[in-house]
Amino acid sequence: MNKIPALTTILIALSLSSPAQNIAGNAADTIYAIQLKPVSVKTKWLNDTDRYHYNQMKYYVTTILPYLNAASKLFTEVNDRLQKDDLSGRARKAFIRTKEEEMRTQFEDKIRTLNVTQGALLVKLIARQTDVNIYEMLQEFRNPFVALKWQAWARMNGMNLDRKYHPEEERDLENIMEELGYPLPAGYDTASN
Repeated sequence: MNKIPALTTILIALSLSSPAQNIAGNAADTIYAIQLKPVSVKTKWLNDTDRYHYNQMKYYVTTILPYLNAASKLFTEVNDRLQKDDLSGRARKAFIRTKEEEMRTQFEDKIRTLNVTQGALLVKLIARQTDVNIYEMLQEFRNPFVALKWQAWARMNGMNLDRKYHPEEERDLENIMEELGYPLPAGYDTASN
């Protein structure tokens, strides 16, 4: 804590120092620039309830990380394969069905044990990592009717699959992901953060 007043004093002293003189004798403006190291700011909790909710969200995120990693990896793999190869419609569907079946056998029983909040966080984080919302994925990889069915189910449960991820609206989630070593992927506007 002693570093902040010392840094403030140095910055004030630098700003009050006399400007440099140029050859003609006129006063020229001088701008001092100091590169500071990135600082992690810890939250002071207003109350125990806020701290509880944050810690609960962090626990949920650590619970769903294996599924997030698998889903992100699968999305990248499928997307790359479909972009590179000129597959026929039938071969494309067969490839997607094969990958879906692999994921289902590996994770279905584990995913079913997640609660609604964990599922909503998983949807948000998949949208964060892939920069594509789940509704668009379902439309592209399955079909619009399947996407509409799952969107209707999500809306009845208070979620929206057709919503892009906005990091500025999810400050706590962003802090948790940064703490866990998952920086915001490229493609997001970090100027608003």
